[in-house]
Amino acid sequence: MDGLTQSGRGKRKTIGLIAVHADSLSNVASKLGAAARGWIAASGFRAEPGSTCFLPDAQGQLRAVLVGISHDNDIYAFAGLAQGLPAGDYHVDGAGESVDLRQVALGWGLGAYRFERYLKPKRAAARLVVDREVLQTVKAQIEGVCRVRDLVNTPTQDMGPAELAAAIKQLADQHHARYREWIGERLLKANFPTIHAVGRASDRAPRLVELIWGKRADPPVTLVGKGVCFDSGGLDIKSADGMRWMKKDMGGAAHAIALAGLIMQAKLPVYLRLLIPAVENSVSGNALRPGDVIRTRAGITVEIDNTDAEGRLVLCDALAYAVEHRPELIIDFATLTGAARIALGPELPAMFANRDDLADAALAAGVQTQDPLWRMPLWKPYLRMLESRIADTTNSANSRHAGAITAALYLQRFVPDAIEWMHLDVYAWNDADRPGRPRGGEALGLRALFAMMSQRYPPKRAGKVVGR
Repeated sequence: MDGLTQSGRGKRKTIGLIAVHADSLSNVASKLGAAARGWIAASGFRAEPGSTCFLPDAQGQLRAVLVGISHDNDIYAFAGLAQGLPAGDYHVDGAGESVDLRQVALGWGLGAYRFERYLKPKRAAARLVVDREVLQTVKAQIEGVCRVRDLVNTPTQDMGPAELAAAIKQLADQHHARYREWIGERLLKANFPTIHAVGRASDRAPRLVELIWGKRADPPVTLVGKGVCFDSGGLDIKSADGMRWMKKDMGGAAHAIALAGLIMQAKLPVYLRLLIPAVENSVSGNALRPGDVIRTRAGITVEIDNTDAEGRLVLCDALAYAVEHRPELIIDFATLTGAARIALGPELPAMFANRDDLADAALAAGVQTQDPLWRMPLWKPYLRMLESRIADTTNSANSRHAGAITAALYLQRFVPDAIEWMHLDVYAWNDADRPGRPRGGEALGLRALFAMMSQRYPPKRAGKVVGR
């Protein structure tokens, strides 16, 4: 794994990383000797969180690195070091403050990520040496986050509906899960009209992908992810600026795929169904038009107010299909609304849930994993904004107010109250580089929801689990 390596594999020279708080700097410096103490003072190092001080040995080689940290055990305290330190092997030195090595390794691994498909790095990331137990604890989570990043960062030319489906097929094969898909006109024959309507204008056929894994006797859980591989806006076409990063509009699918992978890797005792409607929202002579009315899989008629509100259309057929199998829990992920970003910014996913205990469990897991979520209300009076004169509902509100809420209310219409349901409106992107969070595709809420699922469905002893 990039950035992390297991200790005990041959002899190697490693450089110590010494964690230090501002209020303990003097004490730590005194332990390092007069020369180091003088160097620290001359460098002006104050142990501010994220700062570093390189300590040379008598031969001028790097002896150790002081790392300024805060008191809150931030998983990103060491995350910038993977790319910021000279290439080589490092270890956490006990001469400094006590830190949680699992947190350090997780942040380091996330910080070591680079998207290398089209541009190879000029230098290797620095590597943190950890023991096997620590490595195994964080490995799956790092791989899950990197899976989201890779899928989102890949341009649509190489990540269209077929390629997204291929990524799910690969995951199904890896975990011996059942896989199937409905493509193009087969969507109409199988009664997935809204998925077909959104994707039919593209020369890359729309599809619905299904993965099934686990034992039928276990609690049924369904994950749904919005897989709009590129969103032009359709006939209600976006501006150039608005379209620039729309390769990331399949970020919801990337999250659902990664969470499914984590669940299968951990062998959580659930009967898992993953549903990904994969389309490209394009413009052509047969494109969906404003004013059209679609009868969805659930039988609910929808008047198209705006063709750029396409994500909820592909999701509603997938949700209706999910409901037919009577899961006890449905979680959907979608890069659904700009309104959620206006309300909460790029770092906080908007979370909606039809159960308080479900929402509370997710929020608590977000705090525990430092992967925060923020609950938004399913305020039913706003359903009036989705009223249509000629259909059961519109797909887009007649007001600019409460856009994330009205989108969630639209989706909720397709999930009966008897089924627990959670909807995450995620940005799936970092606009700028931060330690452990490079610019580009990002997993938001993934680790939180995996922690919630692991607590709700704790893994049993190892046993054979196969697709059904």
